[in-house]
Amino acid sequence: MKTFKTSYLLIAFAFVALLSTSCKKDNSNGTQPTVVTGVQISINAKLGNIITDNNGMSLYFFSKDVAGASACVDGCAITWPPFYKENPSIGTGLATSDFGVINRTDGTKQTTYKGWPLYYYSKDAAAGDVNGDAFGNLWAIGKADYSVMFGNTQLIGHDGVSYNDQGIGGTGASTFLTDANGHTLYEFTRDTHNTNTFTKADLSNNTVWPIFEISAVGSIPTVFDKTLFTTVTIFGKSQLIYKGHPLYTFGQDAGVRGSTKGVSFPTPGAAIWKINNNATIAL
Repeated sequence: MKTFKTSYLLIAFAFVALLSTSCKKDNSNGTQPTVVTGVQISINAKLGNIITDNNGMSLYFFSKDVAGASACVDGCAITWPPFYKENPSIGTGLATSDFGVINRTDGTKQTTYKGWPLYYYSKDAAAGDVNGDAFGNLWAIGKADYSVMFGNTQLIGHDGVSYNDQGIGGTGASTFLTDANGHTLYEFTRDTHNTNTFTKADLSNNTVWPIFEISAVGSIPTVFDKTLFTTVTIFGKSQLIYKGHPLYTFGQDAGVRGSTKGVSFPTPGAAIWKINNNATIAL
């Protein structure tokens, strides 16, 4: 009996040890740890290189956050939980200088990337899920190589008046293209197809409406059709084109995220300079 009991205990111990070893092996073969330590670039079969936490859970940008503060509060924050990690580890392909922290209205903190607050999506159940991308045409999967991003907010001209996306006075949020850091991009309505007619050869007016320079088209949020973006060389500078429209930033926006002063310049209501979105008519 003693020998049988001893043998039984040894077998039981061996089973527990085997189970423990198996769990550790499964973890190394794909089961992610639950502790969040930072952020990384993960390869996604559908969307390519995306920003995730260290467990591979997708992180997102919200277009209404274009000014840098979180517009996702109350019930929104339940569906889209804010991501925050103090002193996060930063994975290969990401720069520590691109990350920051904001204070939310409820007193909590949130991690940002290039000024965009980061969120999870509650309906992503596992690493690799990207169910929140393009949700409501307001959300975008986090990426480090976006050539453009987009905002969604009320347009306010340099005259302090509210405008719609046609450059006409009116209230209501509009979607508009920005650079990767949330700075508004504009078209000059007197340009022709793929042709910049504004910038002078000596670039003397390039500080007023700087050419939006980009060497090549990188990632584009899936809310937009990437094939509609290209580049053109103007006086030695490579300018981004959308639907045939050369794109510019506005000097008086002064590098302020989400500023849209150009929609009323130089004459309010004249719609000489306009923002761009999916409704933009191709040249």
